[in-house]
Amino acid sequence: QVGDLRRMVDEFSSFARMPKPSFAEESLGEIARQALFLHEVAHPEIAFTLDMPEPPPRLVCDRRLLGQALTNVVKNGVEAIQQKHDEKKDRKGGDRVSIAIAEQGGKIAIEIADTGIGLPPERARMTEPYMTTRAKGTGLGLAIVKKIVEEHFGQIEFEDRPGGGSIVRMIFDPQALSQLAGGGAVRHAEENIGTG
Repeated sequence: QVGDLRRMVDEFSSFARMPKPSFAEESLGEIARQALFLHEVAHPEIAFTLDMPEPPPRLVCDRRLLGQALTNVVKNGVEAIQQKHDEKKDRKGGDRVSIAIAEQGGKIAIEIADTGIGLPPERARMTEPYMTTRAKGTGLGLAIVKKIVEEHFGQIEFEDRPGGGSIVRMIFDPQALSQLAGGGAVRHAEENIGTG
């Protein structure tokens, strides 16, 4: 009980105190690999895959925040797979969480798909704070993801995966974001040093 409360407090404070994004051009491949890595180590029974063009697309973003968003969605995928096995008591195997990065029509789309239990009926409310379908969930994971995507002028979409599971899609506009690289905050800091 105390552990659950502590987790809720931790997630809420990270939601409330999310730092202002610091934008720079980054490789999306590296960010996606890092988001998968910890889960790969913790869950060898699940196949984690990354599909993207070569060379990997680059995007002006806050590496830490976008990495947190991807990690949260991958974690949801892992938990959805575990929930499917708990509820359906089916044999494990063939479980997969994948990240696919694609450039289409001047936009960059990142799709995270899983073979888990699927989206809840109340999907319109999925990104509301404290909305959760899990016994131990705080309901802040996707609220944080949505906030991060919005900080990057992006959109987030949810859909059912053909054959079962879910897909979360984040869509970003590289042109809009490119204006933020080394933005005002960086220049402002240098001006302050000059007057010191």
